[in-house]
Amino acid sequence: MKIKEIHIYRHDLPVKDGPYTMANAKVYALDTTLVKLVSEDGTIGWGETCPVGPTYAEAHAGGARAALIEMAPSLIGAPIWPLALYRQMNGALNGHNYAKAAIDIAAHDLVGKTLGVSVADLLGGAVTDKVPSYYATGVGAPDEIARIAAEKLKEGYPRLQVKVGGRPVEEDIATIRKVWEVLKGSEMRLALDGNRGWTTRDVLHLSAACRDIPFVLEQPCSSIQELERIRPQLSHALYLDEMAIDLNTVISAAGTGLVDGFGMKVTRVGGLTPMRAFRDICEARSLPHTCDDSWGGDLIAAACVQVGATVHPKLFEGAWLAAPYIEGNYDPENGIRIGGGYIKRPQGPGLGVIPDESQFGAPTASF
Repeated sequence: MKIKEIHIYRHDLPVKDGPYTMANAKVYALDTTLVKLVSEDGTIGWGETCPVGPTYAEAHAGGARAALIEMAPSLIGAPIWPLALYRQMNGALNGHNYAKAAIDIAAHDLVGKTLGVSVADLLGGAVTDKVPSYYATGVGAPDEIARIAAEKLKEGYPRLQVKVGGRPVEEDIATIRKVWEVLKGSEMRLALDGNRGWTTRDVLHLSAACRDIPFVLEQPCSSIQELERIRPQLSHALYLDEMAIDLNTVISAAGTGLVDGFGMKVTRVGGLTPMRAFRDICEARSLPHTCDDSWGGDLIAAACVQVGATVHPKLFEGAWLAAPYIEGNYDPENGIRIGGGYIKRPQGPGLGVIPDESQFGAPTASF
């Protein structure tokens, strides 16, 4: 089973009721990249990668397409089995995991369709068809974020992530206290995501000031060295997110005890092939983690849900999807939606979604 054709598409995803505000960026619209693989027998597999702007990580939409165009000619005629294909991609291009992820996801989709099984089956088997999600607020005023917290608690979300940073830390402390007034006594878990926007001084101040509130601190600072300095002084669990750029970093962070868990993006680590290994490393070390992505439509969402369904329930922090911020679906019938804080896992073969490719227009490149 080999690759016969590769088609690369660009598609706009406007942010509904934007902007979406993080410590280091305001996002009004995003540019996603889709990949269509066609095998020798005509079976199609779809993949996607969508960096949340050019400042969130070492990734951007134009870079994804440039990397895909660089690799694509050498992948025509390559085997579609994901591990063999991944090794061929690494031989064609060094780095650029987020671009390789789109092809890797498409390969899993194609193999699943060929075998008549879901991507979750290819990754070891689903343990649930009702995958927990979590809601991430933007950075906002205390009363507004508390209002959102109450709304999402009522909707049934099992976890809330509050974006913080990029402003005086006293405002973040006030926001956390307002949110805790809403969540106290409930079973909703709380995470604070600094998106690398805090100094070590401010993280330590906040953790000490909110010692009585149970939450996890997700990627508060911008480097491993900063996290190493503050780790012994924190009153809260520490999760790695943006700095978990590859499996080598994950192994080091887990092995040294630097972190208590991860917020992991499927495309950042390179797709479903490395994500499977990441899941197993975390299970070996009993480290909780998410299976989500920075942004994207139904294809990325389906990939996150399929791999999330295979994670041991006691370790799964949920799958964050951009679906609440996007109008419409690629697949009007089977598109990924969140209901009551949970996501129904698609039941069809492969990813379980079949996009209406007429939405994407002509490919930007074909091979």
